[in-house]
Amino acid sequence: MEGCAILAKALADQGVQYIFGVVGVPVIELSIAAQNAGIRYIGMRNEQAASYAASALGYLTNRPGVCLVVSGPGLVHAFAGMANAASNAWPLLVIGGSSDSDQEEMGAFQEFPQTRLSSAYCKLSARPSSLQAIPVYVEKAVRTCCSGRPGVAYLDFPGDMLMATCPEANVRWLRKFPAAPRCLAERSAVTDAVRALNTAKKPLIIIGKGAAYGEAEAGIQELVEVAGIPYLPTPMGKGVVPDDHRCCVAAARSRALSQSDTILLLGARLNWILHFGQPPRFRPDVKIIQVDICPEELGNNCWSMPHIGLHGTIADVAGQLVSEARNLRWPGTGHQEWVQELKEAARHNQHAQKATESLTTTPLNYYQVFREVREILPKETLTVSEGANTMDVSRSSLPCYRPRQRLDAGTFGTMGIGVGFAIAAALLELDRKTGRHVLCLQGDSAFGFSAMEMEVACRYSLPIIFLVVNNNGIFRGCSSSDWSDAVTSEDVHPGISAPPTALLPSARYEKIAHAFGAPGVFVRTSEELRSALRNATSRSVTAGPCMIHVAIDPYASRKAQEHDWLTRSRL
Repeated sequence: MEGCAILAKALADQGVQYIFGVVGVPVIELSIAAQNAGIRYIGMRNEQAASYAASALGYLTNRPGVCLVVSGPGLVHAFAGMANAASNAWPLLVIGGSSDSDQEEMGAFQEFPQTRLSSAYCKLSARPSSLQAIPVYVEKAVRTCCSGRPGVAYLDFPGDMLMATCPEANVRWLRKFPAAPRCLAERSAVTDAVRALNTAKKPLIIIGKGAAYGEAEAGIQELVEVAGIPYLPTPMGKGVVPDDHRCCVAAARSRALSQSDTILLLGARLNWILHFGQPPRFRPDVKIIQVDICPEELGNNCWSMPHIGLHGTIADVAGQLVSEARNLRWPGTGHQEWVQELKEAARHNQHAQKATESLTTTPLNYYQVFREVREILPKETLTVSEGANTMDVSRSSLPCYRPRQRLDAGTFGTMGIGVGFAIAAALLELDRKTGRHVLCLQGDSAFGFSAMEMEVACRYSLPIIFLVVNNNGIFRGCSSSDWSDAVTSEDVHPGISAPPTALLPSARYEKIAHAFGAPGVFVRTSEELRSALRNATSRSVTAGPCMIHVAIDPYASRKAQEHDWLTRSRL
């Protein structure tokens, strides 16, 4: 049995259904062997996009997505997705071909210290010791990706190993790794946490993407109902409890964070997304209750604040908290005044946003665009959102009603993830027969990172609606007239005169869709956008992707922020 066939069967035995990759020496035969083993191979145009797609599949399924790369530069391109998955704590398995083992240190084709350099991003980076041991390494890689804090594994396969043979009877086949072990928090810590929440005057629950990945929605929804505590989702924690729930205070984020005296973190970290838990965004005396699968995370960035750490699987710990709350006969109505205070702040913010959405002027702004998206697309549409203002404004403009409904740049803030994420999500929507499209919502700069992956979406007829929101630049662009004034001087090179944030104002991104046989339209007004969205959503999910390119005001921006933190630029 050839090494590539052993590896393909070992992956299939571990439940792998998809491999995303770019083939070449020495992994072409492996891609064919994977198809022969019943694994669907999705050929991408760049290893970055392949690694992004595989990691998104891991997040959406709780099993590591697999990315296949060639040696040297192929693996280097995949480092982007490996770093992104590691930062987000998503399971990802990268399979890399490498130069023949008898050519090491001889200057072989694309020779590269792959296992050593991959270890910077991985929980496991290894090369199987023999053909017979390949299934052992594959099982260990899957188990390592899933267990504890999820993460990345890399397995390295020299070309001569993939083409070598051994008797099948000698191979050490292993059963499928079932699922990551579950664990409960210490009972005394659970009691302390519930009592702290019960006696708090202004408690708050923050729901992170770790809760979404952990499929903890049932327990967390019950906890919110029993306790009656307001909650705030992080960008990818949206939908674990629906955004239209009476206790959701996402529209009053600043008030909730700065006024809460006790905060329960469910699968969220006190990193830059939550301003490190520090004043002025948080109260100096706030009490933090952390629930996390990673014990090393407990107490991180709590500084001198009092905190309670609950180490365990979020779904199970949420159940413990509910049981303890019921034992205390928690009325669930003790925080109504606090909830109403936040709801009033939310209504004020929503009123201001609605005024911006309701403008009838052209060119459009971000809020006008997302109003049309919100009103026309089915409410459970999975959205991949990427870009600077596009991603940030859509977070508040597009509600989520189910868990894992929103994917974005995440903890690592990675640009270029959009098309790869959308491809993975669309494949799952087809597999699950949901009848839903995926919305890939990107700024023009973000789309440019992986625009050629549009061909992949067309090749596999994936139900993706690409919506490119074009402001002619990064954060902000410039108008056609301003661009012309900047670059037409005979005395000054455009590299000196052109604004660094500007992109070509005359770009027609919808023509990329035309190049691959997909429909694409260019719109400027609300009426045109509304018509295009209705046409897109009426298409069969088997008809393949389409693109809507909407031009907006190049000087449009999000609403002013109360704290500058990441928006300190003087643009």
